[in-house]
Amino acid sequence: MKLPVLAGLGALLGLVATSAFAAPTTYPLTIDNCGVSVTFTKAPEHAVALGQNSAEILLMLGLEDRMVGTAFWPNKVLPQLAEANAKVPVLTVEFPTFESILATNPDFVAAALPSLLGPDSKVAKREDFDALNVPSYISPSTCVAAGTATDKFGYGDRSALWNMDTLYKEIDDLARIFDVADKGEAVIADLKAREAALRADAPKDGKPLSYVFWFSSPEPSADAYVGGKYSASGFIADVLGGTNAITNAAESPAVSWESIIASNPDVIVVTQVDRNRWELDKAQSKIDFLKSDPATSQMPAVQNNALIIMPAQAMNPSVQTIFGAEQVAEQLKALGLK
Repeated sequence: MKLPVLAGLGALLGLVATSAFAAPTTYPLTIDNCGVSVTFTKAPEHAVALGQNSAEILLMLGLEDRMVGTAFWPNKVLPQLAEANAKVPVLTVEFPTFESILATNPDFVAAALPSLLGPDSKVAKREDFDALNVPSYISPSTCVAAGTATDKFGYGDRSALWNMDTLYKEIDDLARIFDVADKGEAVIADLKAREAALRADAPKDGKPLSYVFWFSSPEPSADAYVGGKYSASGFIADVLGGTNAITNAAESPAVSWESIIASNPDVIVVTQVDRNRWELDKAQSKIDFLKSDPATSQMPAVQNNALIIMPAQAMNPSVQTIFGAEQVAEQLKALGLK
């Protein structure tokens, strides 16, 4: 049985109330994060979250009163977090400037992507905050090993399918940093229950469905940014008992339509990107293209109307990934494909 998306916050509060109280954090606390040791002398009080996943984890932990800014939002916040999120200033839904971050007087910066806080980031590097004695944290799900080539988003290739373990570590780390370990345990328990429910409900017989997850494209004639073989999109396909039709190991490769057509997916998941940078950020624009283009309109998935809409943030390794998987599962059932 799927856990309702909108029941998330209530479920978390219930878990906190019934679980054993976790041990309080002892400071100074040192966290190993992406190969860097970060020390905290006390719980942060003026946190900035760069990236939707970092912001939503902090909100799930009930830390909105200790957040002074967020940035880089591919999608609207999870509905169950909207009220808490309204209390936190949004610096920008795109890439922020270093100056705008400093204007919030942060004492902690958490980032969801290397492109927001990494060696090649145009926003800021960890060293920039180190020089100001501001500790920083990068999502373990997006850590890139030294010497690894990265794409335009700051991702490196994955050698194995992403799973929720690094996400659980991120939630646990942030909960301990802010001395709310009990809430961290509750969030993790909720996400584990959601994944278990989806896997239990996945088809066990027959040929597994193959998927293509389309994030966006700058224009119809351009290559499409899709979920790579081992990405969070591949994880969604696996949770639902299927496979990723894309074999590229990059997190979000740009793939030609000739290659996508040749992959012959059973299902095409099109995302809604709320930033509206490109026309094809809109899910309906993607569907209109797929149905009208002479080549893509002949794909079996298109002719069978096996087209499913999902928030783009779910394609990033994040707390939204499992919620996106729930939405895909629901639509598969409505189409009679699950």
